[in-house]
Parts: sequence; structure tokens; C-alpha cells
Amino acid sequence: MTSDTVLLMPFLTLALLSLALVSPAAARTGAPAGLSPEERALVAYIDAHDADALALLEQVVDINSGTQNLAGVREVGRIFRAKLDALGFETTWVDGAAFHRAGHLVATHPGPGPKILLIGHLDTVFERDSPFQTLERLDADTARGPGVIDMKGGDVVIVAALDALASTGALKSMNVTVVMTGDEEEPGEPLGLAREALVAAAKGAAAAIGFEDGDGNPKTAIIARRGTTGWVLRVSGTPAHSSQIFQPEVGDGAIFEAARILNGFRERLAGQAHLTFNPGVALGGTSLTFDAAEARGTAFGKTNVVAGRALVSGDIRTLSRDQLARAKQTMQEIVKASLPGTTAAIAFDQGYPPLAPTDGNERLLALYDRASQDLGLGPVAPVDPDKAGAADVAFVADEVPMIIDGAGLMGRDDHTVKETADLRTLPTQTARAAVLLYRLARTPQ
Repeated sequence: MTSDTVLLMPFLTLALLSLALVSPAAARTGAPAGLSPEERALVAYIDAHDADALALLEQVVDINSGTQNLAGVREVGRIFRAKLDALGFETTWVDGAAFHRAGHLVATHPGPGPKILLIGHLDTVFERDSPFQTLERLDADTARGPGVIDMKGGDVVIVAALDALASTGALKSMNVTVVMTGDEEEPGEPLGLAREALVAAAKGAAAAIGFEDGDGNPKTAIIARRGTTGWVLRVSGTPAHSSQIFQPEVGDGAIFEAARILNGFRERLAGQAHLTFNPGVALGGTSLTFDAAEARGTAFGKTNVVAGRALVSGDIRTLSRDQLARAKQTMQEIVKASLPGTTAAIAFDQGYPPLAPTDGNERLLALYDRASQDLGLGPVAPVDPDKAGAADVAFVADEVPMIIDGAGLMGRDDHTVKETADLRTLPTQTARAAVLLYRLARTPQ
């Protein structure tokens, strides 16, 4: 059985997925059999300090940290840095000037156990000019705010889980590294340099956990994510009077060539499992301009002139590096088979790598699932990778044998002005993380 097949099968019988979001106290009393006394102490501490976690969440959400608001990203980083300093971590701010961003927070806590990497990010998609700026409590269980689930809530879960582990003395012997990037929503360039600190922090780690909000469902976690790579197609034709199009000395024109190439992509690549490709912007005419950073441009042409230029910009998403390589090769083959009188070239950016499904990721999910069930919170199944976008955890896939993501605060409508958190999942997600970390730290390497 292939790992792809395993991934798409329910991890546990779906009939058992009847998780009800419960109060912290109910979560504790509902799971007397599965937890050790030390783990019960973790949950009791999380229950008792839920108000503190909520206060921290409100504090950081109320600070604008849109990716381009460098000062705001640094301020949110400063708050989390102070929390981690107080827990005994050695913290460093990695300046982002070299890749045109605010930078990253890296915190290390050496110990004798297996190294565990926790991944978050400090930035949001909501810049300083957004009307969406502060946390609003809708009722006792929900709050709306910029980045509340993507992913300041996940960062709070990280800190709250570590605080609980410190309260019982368990953290003293743990080997934990935390990386909170400052540009996940709009990565800096060059991308390799922007993710250098994250990859370096991952070296030697036995497990990595990402605290994104996943698909917003506490019944699921992520063990595979598709990567995304941008591409730009540029086509040249022979400008001439439209009455001469298709003549040997003129050819078919740039727009017909661009259309041939796009249709070739569709005919040869559409329908492959886990593969999507999308032309997002298309321009053509006698002349054109294109701003790649803004993904916008202009084109000029006349109906009686054969188009001399065409440009198409899009993305491609794949579940593995091999799948990406095969797709790129196919696209390049299609591009090279030019129509008369035209030439074309396609360029791919570095992009976000995929997080392919692995046996190790499934093992870590099994441990997370066991912790959830022992807490009385029900089983956790894998997310369909076609529903999981690119994220920072994928950059450490070559370094870490076990990875899951989607362990953060749950909610809905992220990346919109309706972004809303289910606050009932703050203590439950924190308890899951704390118990999982406690058990991982005691797992023989």
C-alpha cells in the first residue's frame, strides 16, 4: 500500500469522529484513564491559566503585524520572546534586512531528550491600511480578529503548552527549539536566505510540529501539504498587419502561441492526483508591462495588428518534489514546440516545497491522536492534502523524520475580515500539544 493511499484513508473509523468541543474542566474529568499524574497536572495548569492565554491572544492580535509592517512584526516577536525568556529559553532575533523582511524569532532550550521543533509565524495578511485591526469578542466562545487563528492563536498555544510543561518541572529536561518566522504570509527574497534560520534550527530534530490552524477542524491534523511554485510564460511573435497572420513570414502571433501552450498544459496535466496549475494573469498585444510583485500589468494592441508579445503568470501545486519535477518537464516540453513565427520561454520561481506524506509523519499523527483520545477529546484524522496549502513546515521536510501541522487555534475564515476563532479550542489544543510534547520528550531516540 502506498503512502498516498494510506494518507487518503481515514486514520481511524470515521464513525468515531464525534468530538465535541468541551470546557477545559470537562476535558480533564472526561479522561481519567489515559493520563498519567504528571499529564493531569499539565491539564490542570492549562485550565487554571486559560484567562492568561486569552489575554495574551488579545494583546498580540491588537498589534498590527502585516508582513510589510516590519515594526509591528518585531513588536509581536518581542512579546513572545519575553515569554520564552521567562521560561528559560535562549532567544535570538534573526534580522531580516538581507531578505527585506522584519526577521524571525528563534528560541532554544537544550536538554538531554530528543530535539523537538515547534513552528509558528508572527506576521499576518492584514497590513497597516487594513480596516481589520483589533480583536472583538463576539460571545464567550468566539472572537474575531486579524490573524487570530492564522496564526497568533497557534503561537499562543506554543507558549501556553511550554508554560504548562515548565509548571510541572518537565520542561527542565526537554530539548525544544521554537521558530516563529516573520514573513510566512509573504516570504522574503531570496527565499533560501529567508528560510535559512528555520532550516538550521531543524537540523537534528526528531520531530517538528506546526501550529497553523489547518482546516479549522479539531478532528484533523496535517501530515502532508502541497507545495506551490510560481511560473511566468513569456511569448514573442512577429508583429504585422492582421491580414498577413498565418503567412510563412509572419506566423501565428504571440497570443495564439500562448493559447496553444496553456491548452497543452490542460490537456497533458489536468486530472493528475494532487496536481493543480493555474494561469492567474494573462496579457498580450503589441506591447505590455508586468509588475511581478503586484501581479498586475497593462497591454496595448489593435485588432488589425498581429500580437508581438504575450505573458502569462500562474502557479503549480504538487504533493512531492518528484511530481513537481515531472510537471515542470512536461510544461517545458510543451513550451518548446512553438508555432510558426513565435518563440516562448517559461521560468519557475523557487516556491514553497511540498510536505510529502511519510511513515514518520503518520507515526507522529498517531502519537497526537493518542494524546487527544487520552484527554477525552476524540480521535484526530489526517487532512486531505488537497485542502492543505503551503506552509513553513515543508521547508524542514528534508531534515526532520516526523512532522505534523495544524495544531494551533481553530476557527474559520482566515485571510478575510471575518477571521474568527473558536476560543473553546484554545485550552484543548494547548492540552493536546503539552501532552504530546511531554510524551515525545520521553520517547527513546
